[in-house]
Amino acid sequence: MSLRERSATDAVLEARARYVAAGVSTPPLVVARAEGARIEDVDGREYVDFAGGLGCQNAGHGLPAAVAAIHEQVDRYLHQCFMVGMYEPYVELCRRLAELSPCRSGEQKSVLVNSGAEAVENAVKIARAATGRPAVVVFDRAFHGRTLLTMTMTSKVTYKRGFGPFAPEVYRAPAPYPYRGVTTDDAIDGLETLFRSEIDPEAVACVVLEPVQGEGGFIPMPRDFPPRLRALCGRHGIVYVDDEIQSGVGRTGPVWAIEHFGVEPDLLVSGKSLGGGLPLAAVTGPAEIVDAVAPGGLGGTFGGNPAACAAALAVLDEVVTEPFQRRARELGDRIGAALEGIAGRVEAVGEVRGLGPMQALELVEDRATKAPAGALAAATTAAARERGLLLLSCGLHGNVVRILVPLVISDDDLERGLELLEESLVAAAA
Repeated sequence: MSLRERSATDAVLEARARYVAAGVSTPPLVVARAEGARIEDVDGREYVDFAGGLGCQNAGHGLPAAVAAIHEQVDRYLHQCFMVGMYEPYVELCRRLAELSPCRSGEQKSVLVNSGAEAVENAVKIARAATGRPAVVVFDRAFHGRTLLTMTMTSKVTYKRGFGPFAPEVYRAPAPYPYRGVTTDDAIDGLETLFRSEIDPEAVACVVLEPVQGEGGFIPMPRDFPPRLRALCGRHGIVYVDDEIQSGVGRTGPVWAIEHFGVEPDLLVSGKSLGGGLPLAAVTGPAEIVDAVAPGGLGGTFGGNPAACAAALAVLDEVVTEPFQRRARELGDRIGAALEGIAGRVEAVGEVRGLGPMQALELVEDRATKAPAGALAAATTAAARERGLLLLSCGLHGNVVRILVPLVISDDDLERGLELLEESLVAAAA
């Protein structure tokens, strides 16, 4: 060990090891400031951010309009609890979500909560109340949260090991994964087999699907899968829940990823970037479904915090603009082309995939066998951090490098980040 001077990062890491639960996984990065698509650590080192606070900064760190709205709201009041005293930011955000809702026609309503997992749980509650049915169907490689119900719905042992028993009446079906040979036909056949072998579809309250699986590996659904799933749900009276916690709020270009598929879900779950960096999530859908829950059945002390609502209104105002969406489309094209270029030069890249600027590289030991290269992905993210780039991995085997860059990134930072990504991948593979 070198005798270098103890850094500010070292001091925080030492305190973290002493006081923070070991079960919270953290890299050796201590943030001091962030703006746009750049982060500075406590020792003054700058990073290009391709992680975006794990998808919470689609509109960039410190979106000026959101910061101003937060300051203005804080000067009025920080908290009321909507069930004690109503306040306009909550109502206004629900109105805005109604205007932007991709759900099937009808008067739209929302409930606001603290996190994506809480929103998924409330979507299930609403679906059960609306249908009078108990069962929930989810898919292979899904990630829906870390609470008991959403952990049960999630398909990765890492998040479940040692935490059982799990919630009842959750059933899992195959999801399309074209790179690994699972087609839309296979997935629909698997779901219909599930309905014949495990659970009567007339007992299913809802089906929950991410249009782009996030933690599961940044796997976009084939264009024909959501429409066919929508039709199947309609035949059986099943509520279709569109989980856009990671793929929504402009992440793929339009406000909601489901807009790429021409499908109207029954309920929309949003979160992450919705609050512009503050904890906020929502369930949105037709009043005939949402209002199936009696008064008192939904809520929570901090759900729809006034400052978070103020920030969300500013974020939504930004992501609906033509300049923002045009830039997102440009970024999607540029990132996709750059990743394809990397794939042409680096043998370990098995597939480039994504939807708009929500892009990823799946890393493999061998392109013929497609054996997952999880260790290489981990080494790549570590090498990138050393070079000044923040990257995240994902996937059932941890072998997918995902791009969650804030969509306000400059051309120079984007090019630099993509260069660092390739340098890091090459160094990790050497």
